[in-house]
Amino acid sequence: MKIKSAEFVVSNSDVTKCPKDMLPEYAFIGRSNVGKSSLINMLTSRKSLAKTSGRPGKTQLINHFIINKEWYLVDLPGYGYARVSKSTKKVFQKFITKYFEQREQLICAFVLVDIRHKPQPIDLEFMQYLGERGIPFCIIFTKADKLKPNAIDNHVDDYRHIMLETWEEMPKHFITSSSKSIGKEEVLEFIDELNSGMVENA
Repeated sequence: MKIKSAEFVVSNSDVTKCPKDMLPEYAFIGRSNVGKSSLINMLTSRKSLAKTSGRPGKTQLINHFIINKEWYLVDLPGYGYARVSKSTKKVFQKFITKYFEQREQLICAFVLVDIRHKPQPIDLEFMQYLGERGIPFCIIFTKADKLKPNAIDNHVDDYRHIMLETWEEMPKHFITSSSKSIGKEEVLEFIDELNSGMVENA
């Protein structure tokens, strides 16, 4: 898939105010500071479509971007560490869960995980939440340029071993690096396939 246009549409914390049309949506979410904004900018070939920040917890709203006038890329707030008050964090969690449970247009969530770290309970818990609610998702491992290929394989295997204790199979996953544009084609091709499948089944 070639991205010809990527435009910001709306930011809000109220799921009922998200776009009303039925274009397919793909949501990107992960722990704060996982490299989500950089990944979105890399996928869309835009330098600052999503705002990057050295300060974790910068994305605090549901952000919709329309891609090629055909589908929405949705940038969601990070879960876990963020320099915000506990009451604000509770509101985040509430509207994130409302988004996932009420948004019929959502085709797939991409859960971003920093490949450099061992499996983190908060990531595993979030994926468990999606699985229990039957929400389709894939894992995007970020920052792959920071590790050697063997270390990447070992870390993915760590996830596989833990997840296969409770899952029938390891979810589909992608290895990415925003600074080296690794994984860009694979992620976009996957989205393209899902969009094409929907057109064929319509």
